[in-house]
Amino acid sequence: MLDPRSLVRVVTSAEAAARDRAAIDAGTPSRALMQRAGAATASEIAYRFPRRLASGVLVYAGPGNNGGDAWVVARALAASGVRVRVCEPVPAATDDARAERALALPVVEVEPFSAGDLYRGEGIVVDGLLGTGSAGAPRGPVAAAATGFHAMRDRGAALVALDIPTGVDASTGEMHRPARATVTFSYGTLKRGHLIARAACGRIVVLDIGLGAHAALDDGAPLAIDSRWAAQRIPGIAADAHKGTRRKLAIVGGGAGMSGAAILSARAAWHSGVGMVKLLVAAESLAAVREAEPQSLTAPWPASSDDVEREIVRWADVVAIGPGLGAGTVGRELVERVLRAYDGPVVLDADAINAFGADVNALALLLRGRPAVLTPHPVEFARLTGIAVDDVLRRRFEVALPLAKHTRAVVLLKGQPTVVTSPGGDRLVSASGTPLLAAAGSGDLLTGMVGTLLGQTGDPLASAACAAWVHGRAAWLVQRGHSTMRGRTLDDVIAQLHQAWSLRDRPSRYPVLLELPDVASK
Repeated sequence: MLDPRSLVRVVTSAEAAARDRAAIDAGTPSRALMQRAGAATASEIAYRFPRRLASGVLVYAGPGNNGGDAWVVARALAASGVRVRVCEPVPAATDDARAERALALPVVEVEPFSAGDLYRGEGIVVDGLLGTGSAGAPRGPVAAAATGFHAMRDRGAALVALDIPTGVDASTGEMHRPARATVTFSYGTLKRGHLIARAACGRIVVLDIGLGAHAALDDGAPLAIDSRWAAQRIPGIAADAHKGTRRKLAIVGGGAGMSGAAILSARAAWHSGVGMVKLLVAAESLAAVREAEPQSLTAPWPASSDDVEREIVRWADVVAIGPGLGAGTVGRELVERVLRAYDGPVVLDADAINAFGADVNALALLLRGRPAVLTPHPVEFARLTGIAVDDVLRRRFEVALPLAKHTRAVVLLKGQPTVVTSPGGDRLVSASGTPLLAAAGSGDLLTGMVGTLLGQTGDPLASAACAAWVHGRAAWLVQRGHSTMRGRTLDDVIAQLHQAWSLRDRPSRYPVLLELPDVASK
């Protein structure tokens, strides 16, 4: 069972507003939420950018409650001795924003808005122009002000966005030329737009503003997993463990000319704590696989049900099918042969999914309700379901539920972010990935990781979500401290898996509920 109180929800603009409204209706004044958001943000700015404060802060306050948050930030920083200038392209238009403006006016400098260059070398620029309720491209003076953020960032300012960078739609992630934020502070929840428009948001920090139980409002919004959640679900390896208790994974793939995919999957499984691996590959691939993976057992593709019985049914605790399998009727026949004879846990990836084309009914019958994980990328998902790729991407947070219900399998829809959906409707979001994983072979690593955990836990949802999180975390560990990912490969990701599995992140400081690193790369 999932405990929604322990995780941050990933919400649309309307779902975020519903949580604010629930807290307000329960007795928390709307202005109190604004004051908590602004005060927490000011404190985090001071914590994260202490040296930049000496150069002053330029705050842009919009007309709505996002602008009210900005006025609270300005007043809190000014009260601590920081030189703060505030520019309001459009006057405050809500009662709460006007009240916070009035409190801030005695301690801040107000800069009349003009289309000219208002930047005076401040170390920090705060974007409080538009919040999560805005949609479409910014207009008028707000658009003119937001355009200036690009130049300020280029001239060395740290750009801090309140709730969402101006120009990013909080629900869809649609971008209208936003300047890339150094850090985006979100309040109580993650917004879908943060994860879709990740490059525009920089580091994403979710702050507790006192929504309380209302932040976990049970309206079906997916949950964003973190290292702590994953650590609680990844089983330890006992002191008296042996290769049998660590489980045996059979990987079926490695067609002619594609042995590398099966090899990568096996290496990820070994680096994830599996006890034994057997690679069943095309006859043409056997020599390459045996040379590259001496610690793995090998066998040719099973040509009959007797072969499946001997090589898989009597041996494997879990089977992963697909890495480098190849397209065509041979692949379809092989997948069906294995699934008919073997009724244990399975992971289907890549060509094991492609083999069925749009014949999702046949796939569902073969899976027969066993513990199973499907790991398609958006194009593979579109091919199987008949949904256009653009629609898959547009509806990535909910599009997999019908497939999960029909096949009774967990569906791990790859991408940024990765969304994991169970047949019962639970949805988990892993946002740990980086552009380093946008490379051939990345999915093969994930397959080996999911297979390992599925064999050890028997829980397809937790196995898929934890593997996706650790997979992404390993990529982030490779990129950490480097301005570019160029020169880094999947070998580097594999080398970081030992560290990624440790999941010993420092506990969050209050009021930080969740923090996602900046994963943009040159």
